[in-house]
Amino acid sequence: MRAVWYDRQGPAREVLIAGELATPEPGHYEVRVRLEAAGLNPSDTYRRRGPVPAMEYPRVITCSDGAGIVDRVGPMVAENWVGKRVWLYNGQRNGRWMGTAAEYIALNVDLVTPLPDHVSFAEGATLGVPGMTAHYCVFAAGPVQGRTLLITGAAGAVGHYAVQLAKWAGATVIATVSSEAKAERARAGGADHIVNYRNEDVGARVRGITGGAGVDHVVDVDFGGNLAATMRCVRANGSIAIYASNGDRTPRLPVGELMQRNVTLYPMSLPGTPHAARKRAQSDIAQWIASGRRILSVAEKFPLYQAAAAHEAVERGDKVGTVVIECAR
Repeated sequence: MRAVWYDRQGPAREVLIAGELATPEPGHYEVRVRLEAAGLNPSDTYRRRGPVPAMEYPRVITCSDGAGIVDRVGPMVAENWVGKRVWLYNGQRNGRWMGTAAEYIALNVDLVTPLPDHVSFAEGATLGVPGMTAHYCVFAAGPVQGRTLLITGAAGAVGHYAVQLAKWAGATVIATVSSEAKAERARAGGADHIVNYRNEDVGARVRGITGGAGVDHVVDVDFGGNLAATMRCVRANGSIAIYASNGDRTPRLPVGELMQRNVTLYPMSLPGTPHAARKRAQSDIAQWIASGRRILSVAEKFPLYQAAAAHEAVERGDKVGTVVIECAR
């Protein structure tokens, strides 16, 4: 099969190799997916670039998300999986070096979810890390129906899905963005209130919107960078879900205030989240997609042999949605 891999860390054009590798066979409890598209996330570029995290294997096929058609099943897997359109996540994670920037991948059927006919393979490839992360963060503290959520970075890949999932589940959503174009994207996703953090006082606006009470729950794209503002936004007995902290990777926590106000923190990384939470996310995302028109955002598409350019597009930091690599010949 054709694939793109690296055997050392560094800049994309220096370390990514396009070539032929043996086509995998599915093992026990595994399916093999003939991949049509791979979703490329920032976490994939961090792993390729290094030095943290260090390479876990001598060779790594890049990308962890994808979509395609199951063409073979291993022992202990029902034959009716064959021919199903599917999306998958955590391809290159947790003991697996073979990612989705390839024509085939074999992985546990537990990581695979049917993809409706009305969703393209490219769109399906955006559902892995962004969709699963958004789901965990939105529902980390429990049901959100009737609650008010603050979603920061609401036009980003995770944030945009978080807005849509929260609205689908019955929440009122306050979204922060950095431009009018991103505000329009958040509104299209269903956000009830928009705050431009570049020219507005986020804490003051959120307090005004909530009548001084603050929000029940925060989904935060930059915990360290946003911490001061977030503490002004979250109510007593509220909660904060954290999936990134690039503005300050080692923030100094206001432990006393967190304790006095009973604010709960939910830091997360998708590969380590509980199995039950991940299965619920797969189930809910399937229902969410099926229940109406959804905005599944493909930022840009690259053919497999241009995987280095795809990595660079992600690293520029200006994408809207998920960069997709097309895997089929």
